[in-house]
Amino acid sequence: MYYSEQLLEHFQNPRNAGIIPDADGIGTIGDPDCGDFVRIYIKVRGDRLKEVAFEVCGCPASIATTSVLTELAKGKTLDEALEIDELDVVKALGNLPPSKIHCSNLGTAALFQAIAHYRHRREKQPFIHKTG
Repeated sequence: MYYSEQLLEHFQNPRNAGIIPDADGIGTIGDPDCGDFVRIYIKVRGDRLKEVAFEVCGCPASIATTSVLTELAKGKTLDEALEIDELDVVKALGNLPPSKIHCSNLGTAALFQAIAHYRHRREKQPFIHKTG
């Protein structure tokens, strides 16, 4: 299986890995088919993502796609972050093997959940946190 230089760099040196203890929003997603699990934490200032961090349990592609996603999302408005899709992630990594394309969906889905969680908390509405 061929991994791009960018993917290997993000796998070996993931950006923004870890947790944000006082996160404004948290999103969690898992893939029961491959066993990968991603959790995204966000900190919002104004309407922008000030911090984006992640935890992941998965393959090199899952780690790298989530790492690059955090770089793509950081500094964007919430609406701009919601526009990031798996093709943006794949492009930023210089491509993915076809069998690993599904990994790029995990981070974006968890990011969308984290933004929804933040918006529900801000509006003081109940939020049902679903995994996977």
